[in-house]
Amino acid sequence: MMRASNSGELPPGPRLPRALQTAGWWARPTGFLERCRRIYGSRFTIRLMAQDPFVMISDPEEIKQVFTAPPDVLYPGEGARILEPIVGPNSILLLDEGAHMSQKKLVLPAFHGERMKGLEDTVTRVTRNQLATWPRGQRVPMHPRMQALTMEVILAAVFGLRAGERLDRLRVALTEMLEFGMSPLSLLPTAQRAPLGLGPWAKFVKVRARADELIYAEIHDRRHSDANGGSAIIDSFTDARHEDGSPMSEVEIHDELLTLLVAGHETTATQLTWALERLSREPEVLARLVEAIDGGDGEPYLTATIREILRLRPVLLNASPRTVKKPIEVGGITYRDRVHLVVSAWLVQHDEKIYTEPYAFRPERFLGSDPGTYTWIPSEGEGAGVSAPASPRWRWRSSCASCFARSGSKQEQARPKRRFAGRSPPSRVAAAKVCSPNDRQCRRLQPGEPDVKSARNRASRSLVRKPAAAAITESTLWRANEQ
Repeated sequence: MMRASNSGELPPGPRLPRALQTAGWWARPTGFLERCRRIYGSRFTIRLMAQDPFVMISDPEEIKQVFTAPPDVLYPGEGARILEPIVGPNSILLLDEGAHMSQKKLVLPAFHGERMKGLEDTVTRVTRNQLATWPRGQRVPMHPRMQALTMEVILAAVFGLRAGERLDRLRVALTEMLEFGMSPLSLLPTAQRAPLGLGPWAKFVKVRARADELIYAEIHDRRHSDANGGSAIIDSFTDARHEDGSPMSEVEIHDELLTLLVAGHETTATQLTWALERLSREPEVLARLVEAIDGGDGEPYLTATIREILRLRPVLLNASPRTVKKPIEVGGITYRDRVHLVVSAWLVQHDEKIYTEPYAFRPERFLGSDPGTYTWIPSEGEGAGVSAPASPRWRWRSSCASCFARSGSKQEQARPKRRFAGRSPPSRVAAAKVCSPNDRQCRRLQPGEPDVKSARNRASRSLVRKPAAAAITESTLWRANEQ
């Protein structure tokens, strides 16, 4: 049983042993977080193995204080340090203070609105090409297909590669790199050893070297070629200049390109799969979305649907921990060093004080109104005013539009006669079990029956964080149609 902790100046939290709190954090993260909130309120302290205390925060005003604090007071970079073997030391995700701001000025111009809008045709074309290869009328694993889709989008839109040997070789190398990085344990310092040149780490180093060779060749070609085409993003990086007039180095460009890959590949693939899973369970929403897109006026409802999916199923349950470097007062409590402040996207986005029926899927809640700055934070950098090199939302917005327009019979898409079944996609943070073929809860909905009964309990059960090795199992998300 959880009881309040009165130790120090930290908010109360469970007094369970660290090992049991860690087990709850990994095995049932949403259930663990929601139980803590019911007992201790919108902020509470948890203590995990080999970690300084985590103070979980879900009050919008306190979230604002955390996200707007100076980086020398609340340092956001330590949580991302584990990604350095993949993205490199010059990634905007890893730089601090002055170096971060300097790199941000170089990177952000590549993602201005007009540049992003210019890439929508590329995203749409790649999506339609991928859709044309999907089988129809049979059970298929969707998450691997979404991973392939987002990889092709990144290769085309970010790297600017066209069909050819370099594209094929880079696709293979980057896929192998990401497969290795899917396990957080694989990037821990203790795992980064290659005795006698053998083992997973040695293989990763070789794959990374192949990918680096291809990426540097593309950067060199873009920098020394006057030909049109290729990636507008790479062109923006090669044209960027530091304050002293020096250009971005090829190492800097390389690291930012890999940052875009890591930030946009698995997260976007998982979110797209969640989109199919959610829409398949809501035939009325799906019918309205298809009708709006096919009618040429689908932008408002498409945007509202995307926002609701991001709210209901955030890929990252929590924002990156902010490490206290200097004393700071948040919500009337002064925090000192050796404490991490963690904003919980899951808790704030499933707060009944903020969202009516927070576990129901209702895109209409975002029609005619934008989500709150500190009440909608589905991914690091979105919603909460935190700068990110590029939001993945622009990529899967166009992909969603392509998936639900000109994609076969609207009757079949809009009115599935049986529920989506299967296990939902794994992600870095959580793997989910929605409905397996042998699950007794997997049944046919009766006509007119809303699919929101016991929604909160189902949501808590569905997002189950597994140990790292188990979280990388293949998802089997399929749609079963009856003729």
